[in-house]
Amino acid sequence: MVKINGEELNVTGKTAEQFLLENGYDIKRVAVELNGDILPKVQYECTILQDGDSVEIVSFVGGG
Repeated sequence: MVKINGEELNVTGKTAEQFLLENGYDIKRVAVELNGDILPKVQYECTILQDGDSVEIVSFVGGG
């Protein structure tokens, strides 16, 4: 199980990019923290989520 934004999900083995796309996130408008470190966007497609990982996803919202 992977903890994503405080929720335990069964997404072990998926890449960060797969998870984001499958869940409707706009990759250009999010920041991902993996186990306490910011994950560079260029690593989303090659970073495989592992059992016990902790992920925080923050979406940027424009306003004015």
